[in-house]
Amino acid sequence: MKTAFGLTIPQTLEEVCDPQCIALLVYDMQVGILSQIKNAERVTRQVLKVLTAARDAGVRVFFSRHLSLPKELMGMSQFRMAMTWQRADSPDQVNPWFLRDAPGFQITPELLPRPTEGVFDKLTMSAFEGT
Repeated sequence: MKTAFGLTIPQTLEEVCDPQCIALLVYDMQVGILSQIKNAERVTRQVLKVLTAARDAGVRVFFSRHLSLPKELMGMSQFRMAMTWQRADSPDQVNPWFLRDAPGFQITPELLPRPTEGVFDKLTMSAFEGT
């Protein structure tokens, strides 16, 4: 490991993959999203392999979930995105898919987060929008 200006610079794969320095983000593996993609079972199995390896290695784990607001609380961006994804011509036609208590909002049971793992709810489709 090298150092410069107070930074630690890893040199090997083992140093880069130090469980104390990395985390796994399990991104939007929600029931309602998986129901819309091909090969959802295959995708879930592959994510479970990575999740299991991370947990076994002591890597911190975080999950993200897409959260829809009730229509009464939606802003212009949420309506525009929902109208686009739902191919709706009018805000009246929008149906919030990922309300907090809806079955589709939940992370798929095969990947259920542990109490020691973090879950981030986000209003935008991308967790990295605006970063």
